[in-house]
Amino acid sequence: MAAAAAASSGSGGAWEALQHNPFDGLPFSSRYAELLRERRGLPVPQWCAEYALSLQFANGQVVCTQPHSLAALSLALRVADEMDLNVGHEVGYCIPYEDCCIPETVLRFCSDEVLLREMTSDPLLRQYGVVVLDEAQERTVAADLLLGLLKDAQRQRPELRLVVVTEPSMEEQLCRFCPDAPLVRVPPLTPPPRLAYRESSLQGRVAAACQAVLELHQQEEEEAAAGDVMVFLASQQEIQECCEALCAAAASLDPRLGTLLVLPLHPSVGRQAQKLYEALEPPAAGGPARRVIVTHWLADAAFSVGSVRHVIDTGMELRSVYNPQIRAESQGLRPISKKQAEARRLRAAGSPSGTCLRLYAESFYEHSLPALPPARVAEANLSRLVLLLKRLDIADMGQCDFLDRPAPESLMQALEDLDYLAALDDDGNLSEVGIIMSEFPVDPQLAKSLLASCEFDCVQEMLTLAAMLTAWPCFVTPATRWAEAVAARQRALLHPAGDHFTLINVFNAFLQQSDPESWCRKHGVSEAALQLARAVRAELLEVMERIELPVSPPAFGTEDNVGRVKQALLSGFFLKVARDIDGSGNYLLLTSKHVAQLPPTCGYRLRQPPPRPPPWLLYHEFTVSLDNCLSVVSEIDPEMLAELAPQYYLTNLPPSESRDLLMELREKLAGGVEGAPPPLGEEEPPAARATEDSEDVCVLQ
Repeated sequence: MAAAAAASSGSGGAWEALQHNPFDGLPFSSRYAELLRERRGLPVPQWCAEYALSLQFANGQVVCTQPHSLAALSLALRVADEMDLNVGHEVGYCIPYEDCCIPETVLRFCSDEVLLREMTSDPLLRQYGVVVLDEAQERTVAADLLLGLLKDAQRQRPELRLVVVTEPSMEEQLCRFCPDAPLVRVPPLTPPPRLAYRESSLQGRVAAACQAVLELHQQEEEEAAAGDVMVFLASQQEIQECCEALCAAAASLDPRLGTLLVLPLHPSVGRQAQKLYEALEPPAAGGPARRVIVTHWLADAAFSVGSVRHVIDTGMELRSVYNPQIRAESQGLRPISKKQAEARRLRAAGSPSGTCLRLYAESFYEHSLPALPPARVAEANLSRLVLLLKRLDIADMGQCDFLDRPAPESLMQALEDLDYLAALDDDGNLSEVGIIMSEFPVDPQLAKSLLASCEFDCVQEMLTLAAMLTAWPCFVTPATRWAEAVAARQRALLHPAGDHFTLINVFNAFLQQSDPESWCRKHGVSEAALQLARAVRAELLEVMERIELPVSPPAFGTEDNVGRVKQALLSGFFLKVARDIDGSGNYLLLTSKHVAQLPPTCGYRLRQPPPRPPPWLLYHEFTVSLDNCLSVVSEIDPEMLAELAPQYYLTNLPPSESRDLLMELREKLAGGVEGAPPPLGEEEPPAARATEDSEDVCVLQ
């Protein structure tokens, strides 16, 4: 194992002497010689592929993991081009819901999570001779777990080679974790970029970044200002705002300055990310064209672009941190770490010398930025991770070797949730239900709902809903001048039963379009998200057919089907139920004392005239943030919740009138009391209910 690895370009001469590509036996293209001359070294994945080729792949193929799916896809396309091979043949990629590999693929790129799922069926990864964990400093949950599992696998498979590629900041920790591993240090590019600081307000980050880009582009010193620009912002929303502002400003610039090509880079751009590496067409007139890559934390390590000579860093990021006590994520802005700031600065390293402008004070860097970012395993919901560990027969989390151990309360909450979902038996091992749930590449709650849909005869509808929830969000914000027209078209797709059923409507309508791109644009829907939902649905259906689960025929649109879908949903998402405590849309979350509101995009608020907020609803997500809203909500019947939720879950709910009413309902259902109880929440005026339920409520505004 190595903490970092590289190979010099000395092997390039041997490759130039070859007439045929040793990987596919075909003659090299004319373009390959040009690529070989431009390459400054042999990247680690190609070097490992050559090593495996020298052994005739006797120990297996080469797999290279990336922390983000988009980075794995992009790197596969780049490496295949550099090796003069075809993607999907000798070089391939496998990311969630998209597999572009064949059995003959010798160099495979995938996300950390995909390789972790492979280990559930093959713990020793026998099809691979070399595993490259790239960008390990990103510390994803899957990457941290892979390090421990692969360390154990090497003891049983000494021929397995593990290469860990990381930044120097992790060197000491990795050397302690793998004390016998050789260490290879790669010298940084020189010269380092010139560094400058410029203080700006937190509220004006986007405007300050745009101004810095335009100032740079209008510099008269051509040599000093040449090169592409990479701008680091805090969130995807800021990226969109910055791109719109730069495109508007670029339209009024002097053509002699050259064209500004503004490129957003975030997880939703998909294959459009390859535009970063496409050659720019020579301008018909004026100065040379310049790329402005507007991104966020996604490009802290991935997406190296050699033409970038200028970096503009706002020093902030929008992150979500899971709180196991309230079973919700808290989203907020926070400073990046010193390690991230240095990685961003070095994006402009190389010759000619570049620049890095930090849009914050040097004192802010010294005193407010932590040395390292927190490990993701300390901030994530671990339910999915624990389910995978149980599938690997790791009954005790203490048996697993972590770089940083997860917080005990996070592990306990994950085990409790899996127990509520009937995924564990009395001994804490996976039950039969849990084994089937682990087959689905989705969160445990969604997997349980898919399993329950077989019982309630609504499999087709639940497959569509699971796919749409996985691809969420699917709606995009239209331009202001089209907002009302788009909203009117969206209202035509609303389903009276709630947002979950609206998502099914949207997916079904999308499948019927002969021109889906135009339809998505007119309805304010992301075509990329719906195409992803189609791929997710196909994979989930394949899993159900493979494990021979019954698949009922579609019946969407009937009243009986709506009730069945809600039953299936509640079977998995009974942890995510809220009750209106005052009749005006203030919802108390049953699992905590938090109050949330309906989002502006919710069907109950988009309909004209808006109906009365439902007294009880099921939600998909709740994030503690500025707007403090629930997402994807549908009205439910409390009797259904009392019937489907486990007894011990209801008992463990925080004390409230809602819990007492559910327990009363449960007792009546268990005792077979004739006659339905009165509707909950109508025994007394809303104001009185609010007083009782709000005595110990934490209201976040």
